[in-house]
Amino acid sequence: MFSIFRRNKVLPAQGPSPNGFMQPASSQALLGTPRRQKLLENIWQRASLSRSQFVELYRRPLERYAELVQQLPASQNHHHAHPGGMLDHGLEIVAYALKIRQTYLLPIGAPPESQSAQAEAWTAAAAYGALIHDLGKIAVDVHIELEGGKTWHPWHGPINRPYRFRYVKGRNYQLHGAAAALIYAQILSSEILDWLSDFPEVWSQLIFVLAGQYEHAGILGEIIVKADQASVAQELGGNPARALSAPKQSLQRQLADGLRYLVRDTFKLNQPDGPSDGWLTQDALWLVSKPISDQLRAYLLTQGVEGVPSSNAPFFNMLQDQGVIQTNAQDKAIWKATIDNGRGWRNTLTLLKLSPALIWNNPNDRPETYTGIVEVEVGQPTEEQTENTLNTEPKEATFQPIEPKIAPTEAVTAISSATTRPPPASDPAEIDALLSLLGSINEPPDNSNNKNSVNVSSANTTPSAPESFQPSQAHESGGVFPETVQGADPVPNSPVELGQGFVEWLKKSVASRTLVINDAKALVHTVAGTALLVTPGIFKRYVLEHPQIERLAKTQQVTAWQLVQRSFEKQKLHRKTQNSLNIWTCDVVGPRKSKQLKGYLLRDPLTIFTEVPFDNTSLSLRSESMEPTQ
Repeated sequence: MFSIFRRNKVLPAQGPSPNGFMQPASSQALLGTPRRQKLLENIWQRASLSRSQFVELYRRPLERYAELVQQLPASQNHHHAHPGGMLDHGLEIVAYALKIRQTYLLPIGAPPESQSAQAEAWTAAAAYGALIHDLGKIAVDVHIELEGGKTWHPWHGPINRPYRFRYVKGRNYQLHGAAAALIYAQILSSEILDWLSDFPEVWSQLIFVLAGQYEHAGILGEIIVKADQASVAQELGGNPARALSAPKQSLQRQLADGLRYLVRDTFKLNQPDGPSDGWLTQDALWLVSKPISDQLRAYLLTQGVEGVPSSNAPFFNMLQDQGVIQTNAQDKAIWKATIDNGRGWRNTLTLLKLSPALIWNNPNDRPETYTGIVEVEVGQPTEEQTENTLNTEPKEATFQPIEPKIAPTEAVTAISSATTRPPPASDPAEIDALLSLLGSINEPPDNSNNKNSVNVSSANTTPSAPESFQPSQAHESGGVFPETVQGADPVPNSPVELGQGFVEWLKKSVASRTLVINDAKALVHTVAGTALLVTPGIFKRYVLEHPQIERLAKTQQVTAWQLVQRSFEKQKLHRKTQNSLNIWTCDVVGPRKSKQLKGYLLRDPLTIFTEVPFDNTSLSLRSESMEPTQ
């Protein structure tokens, strides 16, 4: 069926030469990997066109895109930051966009005959907008040098000579959205543009997308934003389906809203006689890096945002990539500065730097500036200090394929050794998992009141590749919790209250769908007529949303998630095995692989559910005789 994709055997794209230059590859070679071939097949299925129509409307634009982006990554150190990441992200987001587009009858509110007449134009526009939405990065985010010293720009056409690249220091992270308008004619032929221009509504929305003005791009912009979130979530280890059901706001907006809430309502600024959460100077807001990362991560999780990095280094990269913080001279997120109140208190801290305008739209709403001294230090902190660096003296630009920490003398080493993460695998199991994710996105969020949307198939809630967790070794603990931050859930004052608070949070999170059930990486599953709480993942998630628990755990010399788990056990809400063990084991069957889940079985499913859901058919509870002793 897919013989169009099975061409003559192609050679893989060549890696860099010893001097750091890479040979340009043909679209045939670039698209020839098994994973990319599977994505192309999926795109063909979604397009539902004849072979010749598909070639003209999809295959050739995709080939032109591949030859233009070559082995460039999609970001420096965030999502798809590997050689060829831009191409992988492009194919993934097109597949997601076409899947999401199938859930709508477009244009919304038009008569059925008009929707039918415009169907192919809307479908193609969703694919084109998705493919091109990040293309401006190769025009403004990276500097590309051809062998011989000439600078390449995308409006020159495909790269036809050996090339190398580096990221532009101090680049504007919002510029690439608008820069796509400089390049789209390299991808879309004049015939395609002529055809789309005959459909005024889809044409105007596509133009807004290509200009980066998603607020004016209507339903087409919404489809592309959701598809982008799904591809990014998948790359960062999150849940693409869950990313699509998160709030409609962009990640950048969610980050900004979270920072505004924390700074205005929670953090203490400019404390005169000791430590603060931050300091406001005339031209910057300085926030202590660890508290802000913990609290902002918790805020995002409570808002239903998935794929939030649990460690600080990628979390800071996300803040940087979204342009909500200001980077130092080495294009890093973290600054090092000494705070001196002038009255004997002095400390050196690692900080994030924000523009005050991000927090306070009106300058008159800002608090008074700090009366002490904020002295930015020159030097390179070690990685152990904070996973982050500071240099205020810029060095001469060097061509570093991806990894920004390579020394200048090593800047032209092979690109395979310079990646921040490996490229996607091409083994059959990984491809099956990818296609399973593509198949699990079946309806847009909040569409219960949208009479113009259509659900083409039932949701797939079976876990294709759930994570395996080990039973816990919790310790007895007790003590009093410190005060919670303003606006957060109340902090328990004892282990008993901690257990009760965990159960209430669990019930609330399941009801609001900030915790999904029976998904590939879900922490709650239904089996044997009740709920399985995956350990230790569910307790770690609770701690991420309540970082203040870490402080008590340190005083008890126990990890925070173990403290929560032990407090939950004291509630005696879980069912024990015949051997009086707390932990049950479930066998899970996924694509070409089998795994196990370990967790607690609730006595009563109504402890967290409003009604008992059906069991997950992909889970089977192990018999007592198969249970290991603890």
